[in-house]
Amino acid sequence: MIRVDQIKCVPEQVTMPDGSMNEALLIQKTAALLRIQPNEVRALFIRRRSIDARKKPQIFYIFSVDIVVTEEHEAQILKKNRNANCRQSPWVSYEFPYMGKCGQSMQSRPVIAGMGPAGLFCAYELALHGYRPVLLERGKAVEERTEDVLRFWEEGILKPDSNVQFGEGGAGTFSDGKLNTLIKDKDGRCAEVLRIFCMHGADREICYDHKPHIGTDALVSIVRNMRNAILEHGGEIHFGTKLNGLHMTDRKVTDISVVSDGKERSMPCGAVVLAVGHSARDTLQMLYEADIPMEAKAFAVGLRVEHPQALINKSQYGTAKEGMLGAAAYKLTARTKSGRGVYTFCMCPGGYVVNASSESGMLAVNGMSYSGRDGKNANSAVIVTVDPKDYGDGSPLSGIVFQRDLEHKAYKIGNGSIPIERYGDYKAEVCGRNRDTGEDGDVRGKEYCADLVEDSAGGEWEPCIKGSYTYAKVSEILPKELAEAFVEGMEAFGEKIPGYNDDRTLVEGVESRTSSPVRILRDETLACPAAVNLFPCGEGAGYAGGIVSAAMDGVRVAEAVARKIDFFSGM
Repeated sequence: MIRVDQIKCVPEQVTMPDGSMNEALLIQKTAALLRIQPNEVRALFIRRRSIDARKKPQIFYIFSVDIVVTEEHEAQILKKNRNANCRQSPWVSYEFPYMGKCGQSMQSRPVIAGMGPAGLFCAYELALHGYRPVLLERGKAVEERTEDVLRFWEEGILKPDSNVQFGEGGAGTFSDGKLNTLIKDKDGRCAEVLRIFCMHGADREICYDHKPHIGTDALVSIVRNMRNAILEHGGEIHFGTKLNGLHMTDRKVTDISVVSDGKERSMPCGAVVLAVGHSARDTLQMLYEADIPMEAKAFAVGLRVEHPQALINKSQYGTAKEGMLGAAAYKLTARTKSGRGVYTFCMCPGGYVVNASSESGMLAVNGMSYSGRDGKNANSAVIVTVDPKDYGDGSPLSGIVFQRDLEHKAYKIGNGSIPIERYGDYKAEVCGRNRDTGEDGDVRGKEYCADLVEDSAGGEWEPCIKGSYTYAKVSEILPKELAEAFVEGMEAFGEKIPGYNDDRTLVEGVESRTSSPVRILRDETLACPAAVNLFPCGEGAGYAGGIVSAAMDGVRVAEAVARKIDFFSGM
């Protein structure tokens, strides 16, 4: 195949009425760039689509495609088009390197703790290739879990093991379903993850969009379909079942203790995958007490901010209207004078801020979008980096203590509801200055934004939130240094997106579950040094930071588990 980059198309011309891409037009444009006839292109595969908004409001799609021509013709085309936009395709097709025997005994079956993206994809690959995995999920199946989450948002009734953090699909199920990752895909695992998503109900666009997303509503059915595929291939799933202990002999886990319906029992295993997620604090405590080696790691905490989506569209597209491009997204980074990083995280176009709590007396927020991204507001976490020297006491679990302290403050300040504060008030409290005097520098307030977003210029900006909320002093949640870094970042972001630091911007807290504050150590075989068949995996173990990176790590660990089981079985 031949890879061709930088194919520029007007969105209205290349998009069909059903939202699919006009492949005939792409073939014509590609052929013109290569100076060949369209009928010489036997097949075309879209590999990437991004938005070029440098000349807004004139917007273009930029495509990278692979084309198939005859073998003799391919060499001629490559020779005739020696430039950076035409080359041999670097596409890598993923293949799972092992194949197990379906008749394994229960003692040799791998057990996977956790059904977030890491555990789900690890189990899927193992099941597909004959290893009959056993999955443990402390929460409920995604259908029941959804009901519990909606009830919590509507009535405030929190179920500790069935909420935004716990249950089939993991924390990512109640998010925007963003699928972008910075991990290089030299082995084809990212493409494999996206392909599996598509096989089970995701739109084909996720395989080539620069910033792909699925949406919470679509993720629910996709997760259910993957579960059914695992069961069909010999997998076994235990909901409402929590990993409670490891039993080891000669650096090998022989069986595990699990708790379900309040009763503890033993379960044999050939390998154990720890895909417990970043909020399984009690499980991490159990592993720490069992002398499983781990360390505190850097992560980030902050607050979630909301703006009218029209303001973001105006900045990114040059017009407040979305059109067929959909709600605009953004990604912003800054560095404070003290050298601390501030950046946006989990940006949700047309989305909602949600109560993502999982422990009684504590409150954490997250962002969520449905597949249509048609909410009136955009929201994003604005987070500040922290590391063990900011919170550490020498314990690998000190980051969890730090998170809980912030979440307890947020719960107390909001009296159990999500606390909200206007950015103008937040900044005045944190900086100790009077916003009306102008002593705090360049304030971009209502007048500044009036010509940017006509529909949102008058009156206050209203929140889009799932769960109860109340106006309170969010400025009291973060430690002083982090609160000041948040303000410094917001002011820097206002230089990049006019109106971002408007007085009316909604600030909500606390965003504490950005990633795991703990890393469970593993060696070059991906096994834990304490046990040759114990595999830390995914975001909760400290090896991922989002749906795709967690799923990719799950695929990688599945390979390691299969290799280890094959070795022990003498296969």
